[in-house]
Amino acid sequence: MRHSTLIPLCLGSCLTFSMTRAGDKTSPNIVLIMTDQQRADLLSREGYPLNTMPFLDRLASHGTWFDKAYTTSPASVPARTSLLTGRYPKATHVRNNQNEQDAFFEKDMFHVLEEKGYTTALIGKNHTYLNAERLDYWTEYNHAGKVKNSDSDKSYLFDKFLKDTQLYASFEPSPGGVESQPSYRMVDEAIEWIDNVDDRPFMLWLSFAEPHNPYQVCEPYFSMFKDKLPLMQTSAEDRAQKGERYETLAEMMSIGHDGYNRRLNELRSIYLGMLRMIDDQVSRFVDNMKSSGIYDNTIFIFISDHGDYMGDYGLLKKGAGLDEITTRIPMQWIGPGIKESKKPHDAHVSIADIFPTICEIIDAPVPLGVQGRSLWPLLQGKSYPKEEFESAYVEHGYGGNFYTKEDGTDYLAEGAISNNKYYFDELNSWTQSGFTKMVLKGNWKLIFDMEGNGWLYNLVKDPFELKNLFNDERCYQTKIKLLEELLKWEIATGDPLPLPRRRYHFKK
Repeated sequence: MRHSTLIPLCLGSCLTFSMTRAGDKTSPNIVLIMTDQQRADLLSREGYPLNTMPFLDRLASHGTWFDKAYTTSPASVPARTSLLTGRYPKATHVRNNQNEQDAFFEKDMFHVLEEKGYTTALIGKNHTYLNAERLDYWTEYNHAGKVKNSDSDKSYLFDKFLKDTQLYASFEPSPGGVESQPSYRMVDEAIEWIDNVDDRPFMLWLSFAEPHNPYQVCEPYFSMFKDKLPLMQTSAEDRAQKGERYETLAEMMSIGHDGYNRRLNELRSIYLGMLRMIDDQVSRFVDNMKSSGIYDNTIFIFISDHGDYMGDYGLLKKGAGLDEITTRIPMQWIGPGIKESKKPHDAHVSIADIFPTICEIIDAPVPLGVQGRSLWPLLQGKSYPKEEFESAYVEHGYGGNFYTKEDGTDYLAEGAISNNKYYFDELNSWTQSGFTKMVLKGNWKLIFDMEGNGWLYNLVKDPFELKNLFNDERCYQTKIKLLEELLKWEIATGDPLPLPRRRYHFKK
C-alpha cells in the first residue's frame, strides 16, 4: 500500500454517535451515492427551468446542500482518488485517468471504516485503485454494464447493447425498459445487500456510471424533455474565445462522433432523461431504507465526480479546461445531526472534504496526509472558521509542456479516435498535458498555467467564462488577490509525506 500525507483541519469537536438500529447501539450507517459526469447547474434547486431530479431536490431540503462544491480535477480517476484519500491530485500522484495504481497516501476511507467496525460495499463504478479484496461486498458496473457479466445473465443482451454504443450514444429509446438499466439493477443489488447486513454499521458506495456517456435511456425518460429544452447559453462560435484546446477537442470529436454537432439537442434531451431515471432509482432506494427502518440512522451523501459540457461551446463530455460546468459538482448531506436548510450553504467545499468529514462523524482520527477539511460543524449548523471556506481550488493536467496542434494531429495514432467513426476519447495528450490550476473566491475565478497564461472571470456577469479580464487594468487588484489566493492553496496543499523520521514533531 502506498502512503501520502497532508492533514486537514478537523473543525469543531468530534461527535460520537449513539443511535438505535435493529435494537442495537451503533454508529450511523453511511450511504455515498455518486453519479458520473453530472453538471451541478442542471437541477431545479439551482434555477434550471426543467425538473430533472425532483426527488433529490426535495431530499436536499431535509439536510444541507452546497452550490459551491468542486471536484479536485475534472476527470474521474483523479477526482475519485481524492474522494477516497482526502488528498489533491498533486499529492496522490494520480493526475489523469491512466495512473490509478500510483495512488500515494497513508490510509483511505475504507481503511478507517474497517478499523471502526463497518461492513463495506461498492455497488457500481469504481475507476480507482480499489479492488474487490478491499471491501466486504463488491459488484462492479461500468459504462458497458456489469463487469464480468456472462451470457447466462438475463442482463447480458442489454449490456451488449451498451458495448455496441462505443461509449457514444443511442438515438433511439434503449431496449428492455428501466429494469434492464444498470442503475435499476444496482439499486436491486443494494437493497438485497442491505437486507442481509449483520448488526454492524455499514458503508455503501452506490456509484452510478451515468449520466456519463454512452448517452442512452429508455422510455419514458427518452422523450421526457425532448420538446422542452431551454435555449443554449453558448454555442460553437464561443470556442474561439476559449482557446486552442477547445477547438482541437471539437475537431477530434467531429471525427470520432460523426455528426454529433447536428444532434446536440437530442443528446441534451437524453442526458436530462438519464438524470430523471437516476433520480427515480435513488427515490426507490431511499424508500426501501425507510420501509426497512434504517433510514433514520443513516447519513446520505450525494455527489458527482465532475461535470459535462453537454452542448455548451458546441462540445460534449469534458477535457479541455477548468470551466464551472465541468468542475462544480452537486453535493448534499442528509441524516442524523445534519441541519435542515432550504437554501444552499455559502461555503466553498471540495470532494476532498468528504473523507475527513466521515472521520469526524464516526469519531475516527483523520489519517496523516489528508488535505481536505471536515465539514461536520458546517453540516450541524455550528460556527466554523469561515475564512477556511472562502475559496476553492482545482487542478488539471499531468505535466510536461502543452501538447498542441503544432506537434501533430494524428489523433488515430495517439488513440483519441479509432477507425470506428463512433469512438472518441476526450482525455488525451492534447487536452490533458501541462499543468493548469484554478482558484475561485466570491464572484471571481482565476485560472493560471505553468507558462504564465492567466484567465480571470466574473462569474456573476459572465457565468460561462467567455470574457477574459486577466489583462484588464480595471481588474488589476482583483487579479492580484486571486493570484495570492492561488499561491496560498499551492503552498497549503504541499505534501508533508513522508514525515520526518526523528525528533521533529508534526502539527496537524
